[in-house]
Amino acid sequence: AWVHGDPRKVIYPTDSYGQFCGQKDTLNENKTILFYFNILKCASPVVLINLQCPTTQLCVSKCPDRFATYIDVQASYRYKPDQWNYFRQFCKPGFNNPRKSVTQVLRDEDCPSMIIPSRPFLKRCFPDFSTKNGVLTVANQTTFKDGRGKTRNVTDLREAANGINNVLDARSVGMKIFEDYAISWYWILIGLFIAMIVSLLFLVLLRFTAGVLFWIFIFGVIGIIGYGIWHCYWEYDHLKGIPGSDLTVYDIGFQTDFRVYLQLRQTWLAFMIILCAVEVIIILMLIFLRNRIRIAIALLKEGSRAIGYIMSTLFYPIVTFILIAICISYWAVTAVFLATSGEPVYKVMANQTLCKYANLTCDPETFNTTNVTKLCPGAQCTFAFYGGESLYHKYIFIFQLANAFVFLWLVNFAIALGQCTLAGAFASYYWASQKPADIPLWPLFSSFGRAIRYHTGSLAFGALILAIVQLIRVILEYLDHKLKGTQNSFTRFLLCCLKCCFWCLEKFLKFINRNAYIMIAIYGKNFCTSAKEAFFLLMRNVVRVAVLDKVTDFLLFLGKILVAGGVGVLAFFFFTQRIPVFAQEAPTLNYYWVPLLTVIIGSYLVAHGFFSVYAMCVDTLFLCFCEDLERNDGSTAKPYFMSASLHRILGKKELSPKKA
Repeated sequence: AWVHGDPRKVIYPTDSYGQFCGQKDTLNENKTILFYFNILKCASPVVLINLQCPTTQLCVSKCPDRFATYIDVQASYRYKPDQWNYFRQFCKPGFNNPRKSVTQVLRDEDCPSMIIPSRPFLKRCFPDFSTKNGVLTVANQTTFKDGRGKTRNVTDLREAANGINNVLDARSVGMKIFEDYAISWYWILIGLFIAMIVSLLFLVLLRFTAGVLFWIFIFGVIGIIGYGIWHCYWEYDHLKGIPGSDLTVYDIGFQTDFRVYLQLRQTWLAFMIILCAVEVIIILMLIFLRNRIRIAIALLKEGSRAIGYIMSTLFYPIVTFILIAICISYWAVTAVFLATSGEPVYKVMANQTLCKYANLTCDPETFNTTNVTKLCPGAQCTFAFYGGESLYHKYIFIFQLANAFVFLWLVNFAIALGQCTLAGAFASYYWASQKPADIPLWPLFSSFGRAIRYHTGSLAFGALILAIVQLIRVILEYLDHKLKGTQNSFTRFLLCCLKCCFWCLEKFLKFINRNAYIMIAIYGKNFCTSAKEAFFLLMRNVVRVAVLDKVTDFLLFLGKILVAGGVGVLAFFFFTQRIPVFAQEAPTLNYYWVPLLTVIIGSYLVAHGFFSVYAMCVDTLFLCFCEDLERNDGSTAKPYFMSASLHRILGKKELSPKKA
């Protein structure tokens, strides 16, 4: 890609001679815009942007700003030379023969038959469309001369106009959004800083509030479901004696208006039974899983305490972010070089529709010596697109897949390195006999060094397995996109099943890899051994895993919503100037939702970065806790390493020495 690619093909538009518009040290250095001789031949804006419009394309310094036709300019060039001097800048370079017959000029495409007021967009000249009283116009005119003796309506360009105007409107909105960012970036950064402080405080205070938040939520759910049961019973009793309310759902059949079902007693009875069942299930789960829930909450509190001792871990996601940014940059640049590694392809462009050589590839250097110009008068060999027929160009798609695979592998490796580093730091906290006295001096830095020096192969192998599955998913999505229009139901069903299976496989592998990296950080064994030991350890504690996972997910989700929502509300009142103290400081914006959404999304991502460290901490402490229970028995010879709070929750039964 780096040998054959040329990013200038993306940066600069290309004219019909394969030359870049606006490239320095060339004849087109000051001609930065691409002009189309006959834009009516272009089917849509997409065709224009892809440089495949079947008309001569020329680099110009500016777009035309008036209506004019070659016929009119030729007829008046003697007494109005200024018109000819203006018009000929849109003709082929070096052409200055207004005496040449119109037929020959149009046949040879020396000049365009007409020019239309245009404005540059994407470095290309597009007609300057506007609407006046709901009527489509170009420079306030609804008709124009096409230079071939006909007067045409502007609506002939409607297909192009619709797409172009939408894009231009989007550009106008984009400029306003850019202005808003330019004015409010300082306050956005302050909002994100507040989100960081709130996230940090939430994690630190979680050791005191984890249990309270969880039980408030649980009893809140029980209360809401209880109210639902009472409301269903009230509706059921209220409908008693009302005509038609005793009918069954089967009697009335399917109805598009679902409010009809709410007039039946049977509907509310079904709702009440379902809610009662859910209520009973929740209460029974709380009764039988109460001890495991207490362990989960204790581990959450312990995780908050561990982060309090190793605060540097909260900022490790910045390292992961930088590594992933490097991976994305490398992949994007390589993909651009691959996409632009084609050679210029020239094709015969003929005015005659019956020319048998039309759209065939040609060589511009030898084209004039062939018989094509004789058999198809006015035919030209012009640049069409970038491509090629060589072995390299045939396999560019495969190279793009290989580039995507490397990208997935590197990203997964960066994530694995972060997980292993954090796991090593938190494991050193758990296995310290006296906390915090026995915690290593630089636990995070030491863990990072161990991961790089000893575990690179294991992390790369785990990332490789995950990258293979993700690449298969990418290929399945590509096939599904390509086959979307097919009528083969079996093919669509098979693809849907494969996508679902590989999605589940990816989720499972991410779970296994995460816990394998924790075991690697603790014991230093290879990936396969660590994955096997982690899997069987989790299976022996499967109920605890499920409870801890759900309790952790809930509290962290609650924290993310709290941080993003709280900072978002504050930003809303600030940017809408509803805080009297800061009313004069708030910037005047085109769209107040631009910085508001940025602050909300940014706050959520900041909270996610902090809480991902916390989730890794809890998972590491949980595996250490399970290992501690299996390897030690609480005796003097084999004391537990767990905290005193976990000791109390486990009770005397599990603290007694285990029999061999």
